[in-house]
Amino acid sequence: MEEINFSEPYMLDFFAPPAAKPRLAEDKIAAEYRRMRLKVFLGAFLGYAAYYLVRKNLSLAAPGMIAEGLLDKPTAGFAMAGIPIAYAFSKFLMGSLSDHSDARKFLVVGLIIASTVMASIGFIPFADSIGVNGWILFGFMLLVGWLSGMGWPPCGRVMAHWFSQNERSFKMSIWNCSHNLGGGSLGLLVSVGVMILASMGIAQTWRAAFIFPSLVALLTAAVCWWALRDRPEACGLPPIEEFRNDYSSQKAEKGEEQKIPFRRLFVDYVFKNHLLWMIAIANVFVYFVRYGVSDWAPTYLQELELLSAADSRFAFSLFEYAGIPGTIICGWLSVKFFQGRCAPVNVIAMALVVLGLLGYWQVEPIAQALGCSVNAVVYAALSLTGFAVYGPIAMIGIQALSFVPKNAAGTAAGFVGLFGYLLGDALLSKIVVGHIADSSMGWNAIFWLFVVGSVVATLICAVTWHKERVMMEQRCK
Repeated sequence: MEEINFSEPYMLDFFAPPAAKPRLAEDKIAAEYRRMRLKVFLGAFLGYAAYYLVRKNLSLAAPGMIAEGLLDKPTAGFAMAGIPIAYAFSKFLMGSLSDHSDARKFLVVGLIIASTVMASIGFIPFADSIGVNGWILFGFMLLVGWLSGMGWPPCGRVMAHWFSQNERSFKMSIWNCSHNLGGGSLGLLVSVGVMILASMGIAQTWRAAFIFPSLVALLTAAVCWWALRDRPEACGLPPIEEFRNDYSSQKAEKGEEQKIPFRRLFVDYVFKNHLLWMIAIANVFVYFVRYGVSDWAPTYLQELELLSAADSRFAFSLFEYAGIPGTIICGWLSVKFFQGRCAPVNVIAMALVVLGLLGYWQVEPIAQALGCSVNAVVYAALSLTGFAVYGPIAMIGIQALSFVPKNAAGTAAGFVGLFGYLLGDALLSKIVVGHIADSSMGWNAIFWLFVVGSVVATLICAVTWHKERVMMEQRCK
């Protein structure tokens, strides 16, 4: 019997990375590199955006389901937690698999299956029992969350192989806006879907939150198949370090450039890396604020009768869209003023998050003091919060890639994401917020937690400021 090699993750041959092609003629390399980098970037950008069309759907469907007695807030929070619980482990494990897989196939296959599963929820005849509905949704969210783990790691692999270290902070800050585009478009697509179902005489218009965005995601998968390629060598091009003469990224030991056994990769480059641990803990609190605000905004705004259902979906989209310029500016500041370091930008951004949260919390007194509408203050506060919080989301991911060899990029990203999604998203922003919002403590207690979490994240990022600078200076010697 043939002995099975456990030194690297097992995968189907279908996902195996393509072999390197013969090198193109020297006079054709520059033009082909420019064309392929633009094409691959577009595929990674649209692909990851599409994953966010099938992630937060329940957050937008929840107010309607709660109003019909199909869910309550604790049950909705429990069901929402299914995605980050599964995604936390999936992103970590899939990250390791993606380091040994064809990024193009990995991303597209996961997107097709996740979109199909999410769309099917819109056709479920839910029961009268809130508890039964909660478990049904939790199971579906677990499955979608696991499939969602096939999104970020292949994109991280693509960015590490097609863009060199000294340009990656800015390029990845632009790419990272893809989830803002996807998340913001989700709210608008749901509104379009609601109008379509209403015009058809269907009363349960919240089902549009599951169906319509999923169909758009399926169409996007076809575009990604056309655009994505795994790495330059598979296109007859030299490695990115050679093409740009940039060898500043951390390298694996000699002889490990192509493959690192999983145990060595995880233990030596990830588990023993104290900087990864620090930013992973900060990631918990950043994700808590990010998802706690966005996931519960429709429910919070409608329950307190601050905004209508349509206006609350628009506010949800504003929060996401505001992250696009915020993320790009953070990446630009990192490259322009901090030599690609991320910690200084994180400290500045998280301080702005605190201001946005305070405005969102005290929206009615502020509106009265300024003599303006509640809508205007909500839109402004959520825009500021979204503008500021998504920069650290991007920068922490970039830090993870900077602290390890590029062959370990997916594993490092998965490790940091494990903390953010499992603790910050699933536990704090979904389960804890759902129970507190339904208790006597109410929404005020939740806003206190948001503010405290932001302050803690700011302090941890401040601690890594000096350590990150020293590490990058040593690497460039």
